[in-house]
Amino acid sequence: MADRRLLLLSNSRDPEGRYLQHCRDALAAHLAGVRDVAFVPYAGVGIAWDDYTAKVRDALAPLGVQVRGVHAGDDPAAAVRAADAIAVGGGNTFHLLATLQRTGVLDAVRERALAGVPYVGWSAGSVVACPTLGTTNDMPIVQPPQGFSALGLVRFQINAHFTDAHPPGFQGETRRERLAEYLVANAHARVVGLPEGDWLDVRGARITLRGAHPAVLFRAGAEAEELRPDAELGAVLEG
Repeated sequence: MADRRLLLLSNSRDPEGRYLQHCRDALAAHLAGVRDVAFVPYAGVGIAWDDYTAKVRDALAPLGVQVRGVHAGDDPAAAVRAADAIAVGGGNTFHLLATLQRTGVLDAVRERALAGVPYVGWSAGSVVACPTLGTTNDMPIVQPPQGFSALGLVRFQINAHFTDAHPPGFQGETRRERLAEYLVANAHARVVGLPEGDWLDVRGARITLRGAHPAVLFRAGAEAEELRPDAELGAVLEG
């Protein structure tokens, strides 16, 4: 994993609803020198993939890159292998992984990302970079045919859109309680609760938290640990 260049965003919209704006400088730096981005729209369920690709194309156009949806051709895996960078959008993580597996794109993305091709994911696109889907917030609307194993570009799990919000009168489990359940069943795992507005910048063995908010690290048998923005976390998350 020495060549990894990953930008793993918790979310795509800022509090005003602007698309891929809060991370614009990070995207510009990450995609510097890139001409063609292969966009994977498979997490989109309530949006046509052509429309999803157009939205991402419009958002990234000021960076001088061309965005091509991998669904548009006969060989989506070949489109991934030919591109200068890969972007995987948010939506339903189960639908994303199931389609990645069925089309053969999963292996192509893993191969290219581990070889150092820049990878950008947001929400579901960040969760699928982890070893499994186990820490997604999404409803399992489909069953991935090859199970929950995902790209494995990092050795830890991400819980995107992490929040401690607990509405008055709400009787369901909090996000922290859900993640504690995950760690009971998966005691070896490490989970980063990544709030909206934050992202992880992964360069080889270096992993840096960026954004405006502290994140939270969850490990079995340990108190949750606050992770401060701009902290270098490679040893903490993967050591």
